[in-house]
Amino acid sequence: MSRDTPVTAEQAELLLDIAELSIRAHFIGTRFPGPDVRQLPERLRQPCGAFVTLHVDGQLNGCIGNIDTNDPLGMCIARLAIQAAFEDPRLPQLTEADLHGLQIEVSLLSPHTEVPAGTRAQLIGQLTAGVHGLIIASGHHRAVFLPSVWAQLPDPEQFLDQLLRKAGLATTRWPSDMHAEVFTTESFGRQLG
Repeated sequence: MSRDTPVTAEQAELLLDIAELSIRAHFIGTRFPGPDVRQLPERLRQPCGAFVTLHVDGQLNGCIGNIDTNDPLGMCIARLAIQAAFEDPRLPQLTEADLHGLQIEVSLLSPHTEVPAGTRAQLIGQLTAGVHGLIIASGHHRAVFLPSVWAQLPDPEQFLDQLLRKAGLATTRWPSDMHAEVFTTESFGRQLG
């Protein structure tokens, strides 16, 4: 079974349970060790790029992920949930009061596909708005946007400009060593409260 095999509804619920338990354990002063990998369905024992995104009352409150990992998916989600809740340096730490308005979203990444990126126009021509996530890299600069970012940045030019800024790259000069990959995600979520 490969990482591009979709998860079942039951497996999606199990991943959301893992994320929620990891976060709730923090508030009672314990650490959820993650699931017993041997007890997980085969699909959740496979490595898979993933992100955990947290919203509180509709506002982004944490988003942490791995593009590539060798960890079993179930263990990865437990770790990413804690990092999104308490270690995202861009956003405030989750508080216990936030649990009432918390939405947990898990996004599983498909395998990446390299696309031509010799010019800005060439790369934009490879993107399907609302469908593709994008990874860019130039030198030691690297950044990723999930497909969900299209909801805030529906224009491909703006989407790419913001990703370049996130990577610490100029929007006015195209790097000669630009490398780009596209991917899709399988996403599911849960509202607490």
